[in-house]
Amino acid sequence: MENPKQANLPSKKKPPFEVSKALWSYMENVGVVAKLPLQYDDMSRYFSSIPVRNQKGEETHWETVFYNEHESKEINDACCQIYAYLKTDGDLKVIEHLEVDRIDYCLFGNTNPYRVRIINRINDNYDHFYIKRIDASRIYGLELEYLLSPNIVSYLVDKNTIIEEHIAGIPGDDFIKNNLDVSSFDKIRIAKEFIKFNERCFARLLGDMRSYNYVMDITPDIEGNQYRIRAIDFDQQSFEGRRNFYLPQYFKDNNGIIQLGMEFLKPESVIQYQLEERSLIARRARSELDRINLLLNCMVKDKLSMPEKVLQLKAELKDHHKSEIFDDCETMGDLVHCNLKLLLQKEFKQSFIKIIHR
Repeated sequence: MENPKQANLPSKKKPPFEVSKALWSYMENVGVVAKLPLQYDDMSRYFSSIPVRNQKGEETHWETVFYNEHESKEINDACCQIYAYLKTDGDLKVIEHLEVDRIDYCLFGNTNPYRVRIINRINDNYDHFYIKRIDASRIYGLELEYLLSPNIVSYLVDKNTIIEEHIAGIPGDDFIKNNLDVSSFDKIRIAKEFIKFNERCFARLLGDMRSYNYVMDITPDIEGNQYRIRAIDFDQQSFEGRRNFYLPQYFKDNNGIIQLGMEFLKPESVIQYQLEERSLIARRARSELDRINLLLNCMVKDKLSMPEKVLQLKAELKDHHKSEIFDDCETMGDLVHCNLKLLLQKEFKQSFIKIIHR
């Protein structure tokens, strides 16, 4: 694996992009539009808050919010209904034993989400979901995650609101800090998964995968563990103009895993894992071809970035792939479409391997 240069950080805070009529129609067709009993703006009626601290007592980017008695009951009932819509397709029988344990508000990021903690009174088991402002970039990111990755993220939309389920796993920054002291066998598996994650992000142009924007899902296996990196932030789907922004290998936050690859993987293995993941992406794309075409037909017409960023990424992808397929691209959706077309045609190039042992 490559010893990366520092990836350029986002040029500025990304603005939200409007959901077009075509994208709304697509979402209605795939069944994610729902009439919700609560909107994002309703969550702002809290009257006080306290900082959320981590297990070490350090402040985080979250604060727990509090509502008056009337607002609290209304929001509690609505959140339990939303959880039923998200988890059981609207079967409200499940909410009889549910209640809202806590609501946190995030002060960081583009969507400023609310995190709702739902608890089952019978066994004290809990789960989370998120209430966010709607953004076309995020919708496309979630859909491409569903269609092209091994992961599924359930979500619902209504008006200006998107509801997302919680993605379980160890935050990437915590994992790199605390969980890399494992067997050589596990280190190889971690490095292998990062290569595959790198491929998935670049193929569909999902950007800004710094360590705190993904989680590590660990599954115990017969020998050692199986690892899967799951993106949790989809706001930077096809927004920035720099090619390296879509390659997690270039973020210094990920250096801990990069070092594992440099130590334990040979170039031949890196190539093998890249080709394996591209084949899996292509197989998923072919199995969902109709839905992908419907999505891309919307995406190529939508504004998801600024013209100068589109031009920059167009030039950098053309140079990277040494292909004229990008010449007629005018939108970020066009670039995603062409990038995936090259992958399906097995003409997808990656500079990753060329400079591993420089």
